Amino acid sequence: MNGSLKFAAPLALTLAVAACSGAGSPSLPNAGQPLAGNGGVPLWQATHAAHRACPGSRTNQMQCDALIQDGVRPDVAGLGPADFQAAYGLPSSSKGAGQIVAIVDAFDNPNVASDLATYRSYFGLGKAKFKKFNQEGQQGPYPKGNPNWGVEIDLDVEMVSASCPKCTIYLIESKNNSGRSLYAAVQEAVKLGAHVVSNSWGGGGGTPSRNAFNTPGVAYLASSGDGGYGMQDPADYDTVIAVGGTLLSKTSSGYTERVWPDSGAGCSVVAKPSWQSDPSCTQRTGNDVAAVAMNAAEYDSYGSGGGWFTVGGTSVSSPLIAGVFGLAGNASKQDGGKSFWRLSKSKLQKDLHYISSGNVVNCPSSLGGTYLCQAGTNQFGSYSGPVGWGTPNGIGAF
Repeated sequence: MNGSLKFAAPLALTLAVAACSGAGSPSLPNAGQPLAGNGGVPLWQATHAAHRACPGSRTNQMQCDALIQDGVRPDVAGLGPADFQAAYGLPSSSKGAGQIVAIVDAFDNPNVASDLATYRSYFGLGKAKFKKFNQEGQQGPYPKGNPNWGVEIDLDVEMVSASCPKCTIYLIESKNNSGRSLYAAVQEAVKLGAHVVSNSWGGGGGTPSRNAFNTPGVAYLASSGDGGYGMQDPADYDTVIAVGGTLLSKTSSGYTERVWPDSGAGCSVVAKPSWQSDPSCTQRTGNDVAAVAMNAAEYDSYGSGGGWFTVGGTSVSSPLIAGVFGLAGNASKQDGGKSFWRLSKSKLQKDLHYISSGNVVNCPSSLGGTYLCQAGTNQFGSYSGPVGWGTPNGIGAF
């Protein structure tokens, strides 16, 4: 599939799920208008466009960031690997061999290997190089099964496959969704030899040391969240690449892309790293980079009730970008989000797509219209909180 990426003008846009579900979908306001959730809730929740795969408190524990949309069963709906590869100019057919991309999630999906095989077979991606480990780095026994996290697990391994089908995928399943267990699984992924570690979950409060994400030569990624303005652990750590979300739409002439309104973004509570110099946040600013966050096709026979459906959330974005790092084979030179913030203007223009429209929900009134909440302001170069420095245009920025 070929097509050049074009950016949406500030026109009314509908949530991508409408194109695949056949059902009506609420319209988003014009890109120049501020978006707001309903009483502080995410727009996807206020408009009943999706529901969380992992509901529950994020205080002193982590929850996955996958959102389940209304798909069409048994037909395959949503965006697939060919869309991601074409929109982002990825050399997926020739790069990535020998690179280990690790996925860290909580609990077990007993069907993950067969579900991954089904996804890859349908989209012609070939047989996966895939291994599953428990929190101690052993190939069994695995944690207890959890259908909610099962959706996240399948999504993660399938999205890495979509962007980097030749990558080797390691899945490390933690005992539970406590920060302590998940952080230990992150460290185990590195011990097992992972070059890239993707984490599509987050929370805050009572979390263990961020030192679990500081091994030199490893690219750590985390989803920024699905509630609009605000950052979560571990995406807000300066050693972690914070990944925001976009809406990617296919047109007759290519693809259009704009901010996903519910992407996590903005000013965190973590100390500002020395390599950030944006003017309106005295703490760590997120995000660093972004990718599509809605309307992805997923196959899951365990957590969803069986079959194909469409999913969203920055849980889509993080593993997709992890696969891009696998294609680049350059993880040893990464240092959290620093590499994106140090790119030259020419590299930014060449290797990342500039997202020029859209803003996030639940932005504080004092920050409305600023780069921390809205794309295309040009208040700090091409940067905006929701999408960072942009989305991939090839692998040159990775």
